[in-house]
Amino acid sequence: MPRAIEAPCPREPPVADPSPSRGPQPDELLVATLNLRNIADRWSERIPLLLADMAALQPDLIGLQECVFAVQQDRLLGAAAAGRYESRRGWAGRPEYGNAVLGKTPLALGEGQRLELDHNRSALRVPVSLPSGATLDFVVTHLHHLVADEAVREAQARALASWLADIEGALVVVGDFNAEPTEPTYRVMLDARFRSAHAEANGAEPAATWPSGIKAPGMDEDGEPGCLDYIWVRGPITVEACHLAFGRPAVDDPTLYPSDHLGLSARLNIDG
Repeated sequence: MPRAIEAPCPREPPVADPSPSRGPQPDELLVATLNLRNIADRWSERIPLLLADMAALQPDLIGLQECVFAVQQDRLLGAAAAGRYESRRGWAGRPEYGNAVLGKTPLALGEGQRLELDHNRSALRVPVSLPSGATLDFVVTHLHHLVADEAVREAQARALASWLADIEGALVVVGDFNAEPTEPTYRVMLDARFRSAHAEANGAEPAATWPSGIKAPGMDEDGEPGCLDYIWVRGPITVEACHLAFGRPAVDDPTLYPSDHLGLSARLNIDG
């Protein structure tokens, strides 16, 4: 006998997702800054400490100051662990030395733009494409160091703020400003609508980012301990946290640190 063919069962209508629709999610980034102190102050001994801290931190973006390109200091740090980094460089005073930006995949770094500042200083601005499709401008600088020359640093900060004035989107500026929060340089950044990540996250700046505690022949001892290094943000950025970084001494030598400065790291949400 012929087999009866069963009629297909009616399909259940799809169940609607009860959760509300979610808009674009912000990009979460870990950014950092560090003055490398070039190849002075026991450089060969400092290398393992720098590599260990960079491997542990693995920031998405880091701005480096006093970076010696001739010995590939930026690329050395970028190879510290599994993260794949690319570098952009901006010389200061001489072609083999200056500021650098490291960006970790999947971030895409555009071509850097350099701002010449006086007294052999400069700033480097790098456009960054984020995984969401949003963009961010990341800037690193290193201002004049002589303690008494507050007016020089103030003028450099004003030049920097003017250079960045037309940026309406997310903007991060990091570096060694060589200026404490009581100096006019700090006020210049606030007046340019920048917010300090550490102050926003913790209610105050750290007591000191220099000196770190390192002891070395010929080390810089000009000035009292103070907060000289900053992560500044402007635009649609939420600061989730900000802490000191690169501050662990050698296990067997309490006078050996990664640099003569402490670094900073901040976890940011970029809201597009």
